[in-house]
Amino acid sequence: MNPIGNPIDILLVEDDPGDELMTREAFEFNKVGNTLHVARDGEEALDFLYRRGPHEGAVRPDLILLDLNLPKYDGRQVLETIKQDADLADIPVVILTTSGAEEDIVRSYKLHANAYVTKPVDLDQFIAAVRQIDDFFVQFVRLPSRPGGFSA
Repeated sequence: MNPIGNPIDILLVEDDPGDELMTREAFEFNKVGNTLHVARDGEEALDFLYRRGPHEGAVRPDLILLDLNLPKYDGRQVLETIKQDADLADIPVVILTTSGAEEDIVRSYKLHANAYVTKPVDLDQFIAAVRQIDDFFVQFVRLPSRPGGFSA
């Protein structure tokens, strides 16, 4: 169980190394012991979630930060797969993307995203946005217990 305020496992699905670095820095600024796992494309994200190949021993994340514009499988396909799988559907998914297109926002919520955040272009604003996501999901939101078989 993840009581409010305890460190959590986060899966960041992001193909841009710069955005990955900024996300890592934002979490480090919070000085919370969250574990950030990174998948660099949609296929790797699904391998992580289904514990396939090199991710055989992966933990079940408590939160997923998902970019929409990814190679192999895009974020919309990954989101749809997660939310249609009874074993994964309760993991909160926050879309963290550069797209501010209304059609992407609407489609993401129709696919049951838990939140949609457009990445700010400014570094300080980007770090602040990621910190707010972290604060909200670690400090205020009660996340579901991990099912048997997954360990932290």
